[in-house]
Amino acid sequence: MSGSDYHKNIVMPGVFRMLELKAGRRVLDLACGQGVFSRYLLQKKIKSEGLDSSAELLRMARSHPGKSIPYHLGDATDTKFLKDYQFDGIACLLAIQNMDKIEPVFQNVARWLKPEGKFVMVFTHPCFRIPRQSHWGWDGDKKIEYRRVDRYANEMEIPILTPPFVDRENFTMTYHRPLQSYFSALLKAGLCVDSLEEWVSDKESEPGKRSRGENRARKEIPLFMAIRVVQSANNKSE
Repeated sequence: MSGSDYHKNIVMPGVFRMLELKAGRRVLDLACGQGVFSRYLLQKKIKSEGLDSSAELLRMARSHPGKSIPYHLGDATDTKFLKDYQFDGIACLLAIQNMDKIEPVFQNVARWLKPEGKFVMVFTHPCFRIPRQSHWGWDGDKKIEYRRVDRYANEMEIPILTPPFVDRENFTMTYHRPLQSYFSALLKAGLCVDSLEEWVSDKESEPGKRSRGENRARKEIPLFMAIRVVQSANNKSE
């Protein structure tokens, strides 16, 4: 199935739990990448489909076992690839922050979800994990690890290197948004937030002078945020 330790231990189990799915339900893995979560769902007896804008990542997804998973090449802002009101759940794992326009994405989520279907998105915590604008620090007097945040309230476009294309010529733009931007866009799409969770790292430091402070900081300062929305029984996106 592959995927990082964070995917395996925190993100995928958490998203699956929040989707509250029963066997045989149909789920869209939005911005599915190499299809790791799509295959995870298949193992859970969930009918999964993937959508991604990268032909190379979909080629990698199709190279894995799980040939019954349909993968669609397309942009999450485009309506032409998928029919309306067909999914019991939609998941977006660590990808929404790489999309420059979220309002049309959420409008499509509202269009593709069945009435009372659930959409769960998880992303690095927008308050504490802003690329290039947040950092770990060590207070030697108090012997505590702390998180420094230099910027938060304004939206930012930030270039970062991401796997599997980690080299100086391939980078991804990540888009930092404060929470109000996400909630405003969801509201405009007619989607109702019914759950928000903050997930901490499961890593542990090697024994040493700073290990206690580092481990405590990891348990206090979340790594991920997960938001769940529910499609209204009578919501019909225009």
